[in-house]
Order: sequence, then structure tokens, then C-alpha cells
Amino acid sequence: MSTFIPFVQFAPLVLLGAAAFALVRPGRRPGAYPAFAEAAALAALGLALASLIQLLVLGQRVTAVGAGPALLALRLDAVSATMTVLVGFVGWIVVRYARSYLDGEEQEGRFHGLMLGTLAAVLLLVQSGSLVVLAVSFIAVGAGLRRLLMFYGERAEAQRAATKFALVWFGGDVLLVLAAALLWIGFGTADLGAIGAAAKGGLPLSAHIAVALLVVVAALKTASFPLHGWITEVMEAPTPVSALLHAGIINAGGFLMIRLAELVQASSGGMAALVMLGGLTALFGAVVMLTQSAAKTALAWSTVSQMGFMLLQCGLGLWPLALLHIVAHSLYKAHAFLAAGGAVEAVASIRRPGPVAVPGGLAVARSFALAIVLYLAVASLFGLASGHKSAQALALGAILVFGVAYLVAQGLADAAPRELTRRTALASLGAAVAYFGFHLISGAIWGPHLPAAPIAGPLEWALIILALLSFGLVAVAQALFPLWAHHPAAAGLRVHLANGLYLNAVLDRLIGGFRAAKAH
Repeated sequence: MSTFIPFVQFAPLVLLGAAAFALVRPGRRPGAYPAFAEAAALAALGLALASLIQLLVLGQRVTAVGAGPALLALRLDAVSATMTVLVGFVGWIVVRYARSYLDGEEQEGRFHGLMLGTLAAVLLLVQSGSLVVLAVSFIAVGAGLRRLLMFYGERAEAQRAATKFALVWFGGDVLLVLAAALLWIGFGTADLGAIGAAAKGGLPLSAHIAVALLVVVAALKTASFPLHGWITEVMEAPTPVSALLHAGIINAGGFLMIRLAELVQASSGGMAALVMLGGLTALFGAVVMLTQSAAKTALAWSTVSQMGFMLLQCGLGLWPLALLHIVAHSLYKAHAFLAAGGAVEAVASIRRPGPVAVPGGLAVARSFALAIVLYLAVASLFGLASGHKSAQALALGAILVFGVAYLVAQGLADAAPRELTRRTALASLGAAVAYFGFHLISGAIWGPHLPAAPIAGPLEWALIILALLSFGLVAVAQALFPLWAHHPAAAGLRVHLANGLYLNAVLDRLIGGFRAAKAH
């Protein structure tokens, strides 16, 4: 094995060193410190890119010290290199944005220090190679983010959001520590790579329990149903914090599943739980998002839905696509939050062209039929060109096409102009081509380093059919909604959905969120 030390392993130290300067200049307009903080974030990105080159030239590397359960290890492989570059890039953009956004704030210097410290913890997390590093970095990320959420600590809403986040996040950390202990008992090693290799030969009872705990941890970290409420209330923090959370930290649960993909895939129960929980969260978040009037709140519910869809991909065994989803969602959501203000102004200035064409039942049926036919045609062509696709991959593509079929339905409405019909049909075709194209790309980049999707057995087929029916029914209901949107029952349903079916209020009562805010 080569003996080089990946450059990116020094990135957390660089960020922590720069964060320490906040102790000297924690207040308003701390001289050159904001520029220095941005330079440190840019240096971390440079180290991540340099390590990517090291990986391509010299191969993967595990740096370890210690032994037994106290093993401290960092990994450089395709997954960690991707995540470090992503975290470095998003972190640099957010820190750069914060220079102007926080200019003149009373605790401006302190904010930059907290941001750099949290970024250092995230970079340590995505390089984790052992159970101890994984658990400690998760705890450090939560501690840093909680301090950022309390930046405006005098606000009761910020106190409540930070309290709920801490209870959910650190509750997941407790379960993660228990899972780590069970994995040590089951496999006798704390090395994540060794655990994954051993899992291919079957799981002992302690490891089965550990996987169940890890699935719950992933659900808590990704704000999955029904404990999703905290992610929709973090808008009390500065916009750079929201961007960092929604574009980076919220992906931690998905990264946990991908990092332990061999272990998780060895548990059919764990995979089934990810499919059901992820699918339910994706549908719930998407439906509630459509009822939101505030841009940032809609973005928060979009994050809930996207994280659920990512867990669904993990449960189907489509690990490369799940990792691609993390990359794409991070870049999109960082831009969406940082540009939210300008986007609202742009939409407000657009001239309204008039009512949207409302499709009837026949138009909806034709739209779904057309979308599915185009999808099957594209799938057949890609199958001939690149080989057989798994049942899970075909099912996921069909779910994506269901979403596009809603647009096609508007194009096939009787009142729709011919140009709209043509464009919506092209949108369906483009979605199918893009899906299989990105499937090939992600498979080529990360496929050799992650397990292939399992061969579909009775349980897998049952879950696939359940997912297709669920997403299909919701897509049809969405397409038909304009036909009965003016009914009083629809107005009432919209109010209930806009409030997330009041699950967040229930969570507040269960965990004492309101009482915690008042106590502060």
C-alpha cells in the first residue's frame, strides 16, 4: 500500500486554526478576519481537489492510528473524495456569501469562527474510516450547527428550533454510539472497510440490531417523517446557516448509509425500512411543499422530500445514484437558498399570462400513457446500448417520469396550445434520457466502489410495486387537483397540508419545544 498522506486530511486543521481567530475578534467588523475566513475555506477546497488528484494517480488510502475500538482512521476513496470536494466547494461559497450578509452584525467574527469550525467537523465526517471518528464527527457537527442556529439567541423561535434540532440530532448520536458498540461486538473491528467486507459473509445478531439502529439514525439526521419538524423551523438562523444545513449537513444521514452500504445491504429488513420510510417522507414532503406560500419554507419542505427520495434510493440498492443525488441536491439547494431573495423579486416582476390549462381525466390518462411509452422506449434503447438494468433502477426511473407526466397532462389539455403540448412531450423524453444518462455516469464513477443493487426477490418486488403505486397515485391526484381545487373540502385539505398535518405541533408538545423556548 502507498504511504502518501492525503492533503485533505489537513483541511480540518486549517479550518480550525482559522476559526480560533474568532476568539480574538468575535464582534462587529473584525478587520480582515472575514476575508481570512474565506481564504481558509478556499484553502480547504484546494486541499480537497489536490487529494482527488492523489486518488486518481496513487489510489485510495487509509490513514490510521491506534487499535481496537479506539482505532482512529481516515479514508480517501471515491466516496470520500467526492464528498470532500463537495463540502469544500459549498463551504467556500457559503463563507464567501456570509462576508457581505453578516457585515456589521454584532457578533460577526464569532459567526465566521462557528461556520469554519462546523465545516471542519463535516470534512472530518466525510473522511471517517473508523467507528470512533464517525461518531465523534457526527457529535461535533451537531454541536457546531446548534450554536449557529442560536446565533440570534434572543428569539424564542430560534430557541425552539435549536432545542428540537438538538434533541433529534443528539438522539441520533446516542443511537449511533450504541450501533458502533454492537458492530464492534459482532465483527471485532472498528475499521469501516473491514466491517463492510465482513458483512458480505452474513450478519450476526448484534449487527442486525446495529443496522436497525443505523437506519433510525439516518432517518433522524435527514429529517424524515414524522420527526421532520425541526428542518422547517431553522429559518430563524442567518441565511448562510440555512444554506449550509440544507445543502450539506442534512445529507449526513444519506452519507452514513452510503459509507456503510455493504453492511446495510446485508440486512433485507434494513433495506425495506429505508424504502418505506424514504418513500413516505418523499411523498409527504412533496405534497406539503406545494401548499407553501413562503419561498424558504417551500425550500425546507423540498429538502424533506429530497432526503426521503435519497433514502428510497439507498433502500433500493441504487447507491451510486444516491451519491449523485447528494451532489446534485447540495449544489441546487445552496444556490436556491442564497439566491432566494432575488428569485422572489424575479417571479414578482413576471407578467402573468393567464390561467393554466386544466387537463381533464382523459388528458391525464393520455399523458401518463405517453410518458410511460416514451420512458420504455428510452429504457429499451439504453438497455441495448449499455446492458441490462436492474428492476430497482427501472422502477426509480418510472417514478421520476410520473412527476413529468403532470406537465404532459397540462400540455394535452383541450385548452392547451400546440406549442405547450410539444414542449411537455419533449420534457418527458428529456427526463427519461437524462435519468439513464446520469445512471451510466454515476455507475462509471462510483459503481466499482459501491455494492450493486441486489437481485430482486419477493420482498424487493413487493416494495417496488408499492413504491410505483404510491408515487403513481399521488402524481395522478396532483394532475387532477385543478378539477376540484375550488371545492370547500379541497380548501380545507390545503390548510391541513400547509400545516404539515400538524405533526410538528405534536412533536413540540412531546419534546417540550414551547416550554424550552419560554424557559430561555
